[in-house]
Amino acid sequence: MSGKTKVVHITTVHDPFDVRVFHKECRSLAEAGYDVVIIVPHARNEVVDGVRIRALPMPRTRLLRVTRTLWQAFRAAVEEDAQLYHFHDPELLPAALLLKRRGRQVVYDTHEDYATSIRHKPYLPRVVRRPLGWLWGRVETFLAKPFRVVVAEKYYTRRFPGGVTILNYPLRKSPTRPGPRTGERSRTVRLLYTGNVTKQRGALYCAQIVALADDAEVFVVGRCSKELADELRQAAGRGRDRLHIEGEGGYVPHERIEECYAEGGWTAGLALFPPSPHYEEKELTKFFEYMEAGIPVLCSNFPVWKSLVEESGAGLCADPQRPETILSAIRWLTENPEEAAHMGQRGQELVRTRYNWDTQAERLLALYEEILGD
Repeated sequence: MSGKTKVVHITTVHDPFDVRVFHKECRSLAEAGYDVVIIVPHARNEVVDGVRIRALPMPRTRLLRVTRTLWQAFRAAVEEDAQLYHFHDPELLPAALLLKRRGRQVVYDTHEDYATSIRHKPYLPRVVRRPLGWLWGRVETFLAKPFRVVVAEKYYTRRFPGGVTILNYPLRKSPTRPGPRTGERSRTVRLLYTGNVTKQRGALYCAQIVALADDAEVFVVGRCSKELADELRQAAGRGRDRLHIEGEGGYVPHERIEECYAEGGWTAGLALFPPSPHYEEKELTKFFEYMEAGIPVLCSNFPVWKSLVEESGAGLCADPQRPETILSAIRWLTENPEEAAHMGQRGQELVRTRYNWDTQAERLLALYEEILGD
């Protein structure tokens, strides 16, 4: 029997190889000497990078996920008999409470501001979104009181004052990947968007760029519904051949997104989101991924985003509701290639020294040591 301290991460919502859950938290804990198990819907049991994946049956519907799969996750957690359990989904809070009542150490990791994100769920009737978000915010805060709480965004500590911030900064890569083109002005504008593709995340603005700029190509890489992809191509109009959507109707592995970053030669990485309480204060993971790849960031001009991106010299901001400001920013980047390259280099330096996962892994390990003892 292993003498290592066993810790179990549990999610029924995220992919088994979710970047935050698996690649950052679980792998860091395994490298630090913990016996790490992740309980998650998956095709099979396996061990990857020192992390043991305990597979749950894949739920066919959301209702089955919050009922049968929740119960299966709880039973598997009890069988693992770990020293600490780390939950990643609010729907698992009842299972977390049951484990806490059994005297187990429990950490609740809140990835999202669910109170505001519920207002944007397309499968919910509009009339119930706001009151449901208000209600859920209070329920989640109440249910999480018995646990140590980890938050993925700084501003979440308003709802969880004792929460430990462990932010989604990128894993450091070596060697440094290529940044933007330098030297003379490029004839091709190549813009990249990565991550889930929705209207709330600015998908229509991506399509709008190729409709208005004849020299621009936009590459959208991330999960995108077929219905939205058709709508984007229609919005792109005559520029539809320069709108490249990868991930239509399916999941794009993070390894593929990493390959896109590694190509180099990108004019900018896009994060042109419409105004929304759910996103305006978030420090998006894609910001740091673009910066780590040496890609200048072009994002919405929300105050928090402007402070992070423009004032640090890693990119430009524009008003997403005024297309002329977006086109002006793109034009500046193409007409000033040396300055754009310096933006990419500044972003890489910031990630190397400040915005990297190593700094957050230290916080995670410190929290575990505090809870469990050395």
